[in-house]
Amino acid sequence: MTTIRRFEMNDLFRFNNVNLDVLTETYNMPFYLQYMSQWPEAFTVAEAPDRSIMGYMLGKAEGLGKLWHGHVSAVTVAPAYRRLGLAKTLMDDLETISDDTYNAYFVDLFVRASNTLAIDMYEKFGYIQYRRVLGYYSGDDPEDAFDMRKALPRDRGRESVVPMDRPVKPEELEW
Repeated sequence: MTTIRRFEMNDLFRFNNVNLDVLTETYNMPFYLQYMSQWPEAFTVAEAPDRSIMGYMLGKAEGLGKLWHGHVSAVTVAPAYRRLGLAKTLMDDLETISDDTYNAYFVDLFVRASNTLAIDMYEKFGYIQYRRVLGYYSGDDPEDAFDMRKALPRDRGRESVVPMDRPVKPEELEW
């Protein structure tokens, strides 16, 4: 049976099976520690019965006014545990936290424009492509991202998910 629980300090030494996958963005230690201290309820792990880490959700709350929202910084599942519905479980958990704890208007995430597998998955979860962010991913091969959003019950008019009619640059992002 899979257990969903808060990420713990010792998990930082146990999640290589997840983080060493090419599809996973890996961050530096202070980044993970910041999430553990500021948004512990939104940093969760899926753990197998043998205590191995199956995947995790790195989330937070940010914004002001009607832009107050839950944000998915990373959701990832180890290759051995994919196609079991864990990503959906982790996303549902953050959506519940964003609604019940943060009283947010929506949940958003950024995904590489070329990652059609992930885009399709998020669309199945009810997310829409809100806007394209030009050159969001930097490096040797810069790439655009899609800002994908899902409205939460607080956004009764679903204003947060009306797609923008033009792409934006990273410096135009609100958060």
